[in-house]
Amino acid sequence: MATLTAIELWPNSSLEDVQTVIRAVYKQVLGNPHVMESERLTSAESKLADRSITVREFVRAVAKSDFYRDRYFTSFAPYRFVELNFMHLLGRAPQDQTEVSAHIVRAVAEGYDAEIDSYVDSDEYQTAFGENVVPYNRGTSSTSNAKQIGYNRMFALDRGAAQVDSAVQASQLVYAVATNSTSVIKPSTSTVIGSGTEKRFKILVSGSKFDTRRRVSRSEYIVSASKMTPQIQRINRTSGKIVSITEVA
Repeated sequence: MATLTAIELWPNSSLEDVQTVIRAVYKQVLGNPHVMESERLTSAESKLADRSITVREFVRAVAKSDFYRDRYFTSFAPYRFVELNFMHLLGRAPQDQTEVSAHIVRAVAEGYDAEIDSYVDSDEYQTAFGENVVPYNRGTSSTSNAKQIGYNRMFALDRGAAQVDSAVQASQLVYAVATNSTSVIKPSTSTVIGSGTEKRFKILVSGSKFDTRRRVSRSEYIVSASKMTPQIQRINRTSGKIVSITEVA
């Protein structure tokens, strides 16, 4: 697991220090990828260098970039997207199913930008990192883990400097968080989706039906983890609103 290392941009930081901050943000927020020159956010980097924006705003720009969206929002199931958002932007694993479900619902109902903003604009982010500290994995810090099981969950998500997060598509916490149990540390190549123990989830949806009177209806859908994304897309096409997502025992 990554060590607790805070990198901060100071008013008197040199241009070399700024580049260190930029590299650290790319590594943390993008999940340790190789970033080509054509993929760098040169405009946002320039604004950070001349202090037009803070590190927090640079983090927001990176998290809202096409690079991040294509790798983690478009390509991954909602559960994996959310658990990585917690690690990349808050430096910790999600604590419980309620927390995960709230973010999945927000991403679906309010959109991608609102989901990213909910982390970067949170009180927790400000307390942990403020305006000019690069987010880092806080999994070994007691202050970031309201529950003891948070330590194991961070180990399940963060498997060291060699891991590239976009290479692990399956959720690493779907079972542990849904059942409020301790995570079993497995090799990062393990998967829940497609296995004989694939978890199922209940999606509660509210919507409107029109007949002689207007009335609001609620529907429940039971889906496996691997079918969650297609089901959410179908719900969106019918203008339904996702109320909650819970694991089915």
